[in-house]
Amino acid sequence: MLIGYARTSTADQEAGLDAQKRELLAAGAEKVFSEQVSSIGSRYTLDEALSYIRDGDVLMVTKLDRLARSIRDLMEIVDTIREKGAELRILSMDLDTSSATGKLMLGILGSVAEFEREIMLERQREGIAKAKAAGKYKGRAPTARRKTDQVLALLGEGKTEATVAEELGISRSSVQRIKRSAKEATSQNPSY
Repeated sequence: MLIGYARTSTADQEAGLDAQKRELLAAGAEKVFSEQVSSIGSRYTLDEALSYIRDGDVLMVTKLDRLARSIRDLMEIVDTIREKGAELRILSMDLDTSSATGKLMLGILGSVAEFEREIMLERQREGIAKAKAAGKYKGRAPTARRKTDQVLALLGEGKTEATVAEELGISRSSVQRIKRSAKEATSQNPSY
């Protein structure tokens, strides 16, 4: 059975996800697993696809970067696929791990992809450092801190941390951090 896996990093990349699905279906995928999650996050649908494959199946992806975040990650995924008696096919590279050449090429290309990503991240860090030195980079604005008054008001109404987090669109840990900071400020300055 040909099984497809499609992934985009964010929910606003719907067109990219649809394009991947179309390409996988055109290549003969009988079932397509898809998700919108960063490669650094938990990829539950990928885990589901890997659990689904059986002996003789082929897992297809459109591009290598849609599947793995590093060469180590790639090799772990390939090992999982092989343990199940299945193979991997990467459409953009016309690469199939059922052949010895495909296996060799996968290792080489995976290493090159990881190298390129490391270079890109290094350049990004250098660019951020230069922008900070020039006073042009401020970083991400602390979203939750801007909502401190709202958090404290809702907690004061007796709402739970989870409810406050959901209502304000922030994490529960942010609510707890704001609550803790307010408590510390009150204990350091009793008149506050």
